[in-house]
Parts: sequence; C-alpha cells; structure tokens
Amino acid sequence: MGVLFDLLLVGYIACAGFVAAGVLGSLYQLITKEPPRFNFAGENILVFLAGIFMCLFAGPFIIMRNAIRGRRIENRPLGWLVASSTIAGMWSMCSGLLVMNVALVVAGFH
Repeated sequence: MGVLFDLLLVGYIACAGFVAAGVLGSLYQLITKEPPRFNFAGENILVFLAGIFMCLFAGPFIIMRNAIRGRRIENRPLGWLVASSTIAGMWSMCSGLLVMNVALVVAGFH
C-alpha cells in the first residue's frame, strides 16, 4: 500500500500544481487579453518581477498550450508533445508541492 499511496500522492500534487498554473494563466489572459508567454520584457522592475512570478507558476500551462498548438497547427512530431508533457508534469509537481505546503500552512496543519 505504501508505494501506491506515494504514487497517488505525487499525482495529486502534480494535478494541484497544474490547476494552479491553469488558473493563473487564465487569470492573466482575462486581465491582459493576451495569452501568457515566456517573456520577461517590461517597462520597469515591478513589471519584470511580476512576469517572472507569472512564468514561474504558470509555466506548465504555457508549455502545454504551446505543445498542443504546435502539434495541431505545425504538425510537430508526437515525441515533441510527449517531451513537453513530461517537462510540464515535472514542473507541475514542483509547483504543486509549494501550493500544497502553502495550503497546509494557511489551514493550520503544518
């Protein structure tokens, strides 16, 4: 039961990270009327730091959106989609761990 529980927990944490990325990416798109990108150009340091924060947490969403568009529109190979999914999954797991830790601290369990 230990290994199965660990795998389910890792999957849950990765899903939490991807959901957080999707929510942040969608919120960014709602506010700015353009999809999020890996672009750190800004007028001042505050905009630059906000862009880094946005890309740090919305990265899996940006990667998957670009990978799916690349597969559908540019006919990129399936391996490209698999590699992008793997990177986004690992990134989601890392950010999901942070999201879950923050949620536990806010709830008073940590």
